[in-house]
Amino acid sequence: MAVEDLDLVLITEASQVRYLAGFTGSNALLLLGHRHADFLTDPRYRTQAGSEVKVARITVMSGDLFDQLPNLGILKGGRKKIGYESHLMSERRAQKLRSVLPQALWVGFDDLVAPLSQLKDPSEVASIEKAARIADQSLASVLPSIKPGVRERDIAAELEYKMLMAGSEKVAFETIVASGPRSALPHGRASMRRIAKGDFVTIDFGATVDGYISDITRTFVIGNPTPRQKRVYDVVYRAQGAALRKARSGVACASLDKTARAIITRAGHGKRFEHGLGHGIGLAVHEGPAVNAKSKTILKPGMVITIEPGVYYPGWGGVRIEDDIVIGQHGSRVLTHSERSLVVL
Repeated sequence: MAVEDLDLVLITEASQVRYLAGFTGSNALLLLGHRHADFLTDPRYRTQAGSEVKVARITVMSGDLFDQLPNLGILKGGRKKIGYESHLMSERRAQKLRSVLPQALWVGFDDLVAPLSQLKDPSEVASIEKAARIADQSLASVLPSIKPGVRERDIAAELEYKMLMAGSEKVAFETIVASGPRSALPHGRASMRRIAKGDFVTIDFGATVDGYISDITRTFVIGNPTPRQKRVYDVVYRAQGAALRKARSGVACASLDKTARAIITRAGHGKRFEHGLGHGIGLAVHEGPAVNAKSKTILKPGMVITIEPGVYYPGWGGVRIEDDIVIGQHGSRVLTHSERSLVVL
């Protein structure tokens, strides 16, 4: 705010309001000044806001919260220069802001809060690690159920149930279970397809603790793997291992991607690795930093990222292995501990 000469910053996105103010509801605004902060929500959250929000003055108002902004004392008395995250707001909502406070100078920014939220403190890491532990334990309990004839949706439902029973607040995102040729779909939703002998089965899922998520992927083989299945899995396994060993403070995210991608490319599968190596996780399943070839971010202690190389052949199948790691000064610590080598079911 000082660098950009801002009087105020308006936070509108729910996960960022939660990060800064601790509020877990779905409808709120946070207006940050240099010495004070104002928090707005609607009457549904009166009690919840009172118990969760300790860092701002709470105002409860009915109707569109944007319409209530002119009533805040902090916005009265002269023209204000207010920053907001324009990339998280539709143009229609931005126009609404300008109409309710025409006297304000609205300045759009990208990533005002993200640089802060990328660096996790010990309590945040502890929540992610607990979510990872729940995911690991739940997967282990479901493995005996993954066999020929079982539907993908049945596996997803059982895994989500196990996570909830183990203490997950909710699933981190819609669980992916993709088998056989469908394992070539990086984001293949669980379908009614029944698993068959010889299939790859890719499972991508996560748990939630204190709002913080885990994100893990494992690929299994049903029955004896073919030589091709072994070769493709081994390439992805080696690529992920190289990236895990390299990850530490001071390493460029683009360099991490390059390390894994080079191994996959040398093995002849470069064109089949069609997504970035990973991403940050926290209160959202996809946060900064992006871990891909175009990323400009240098890893710092406290960042929590995924490492998830994959190789996908349409009509045949695919392999992805994903783990969550926290970056340290001299290395990284893996938070997910399910077996990484090829597991045959």
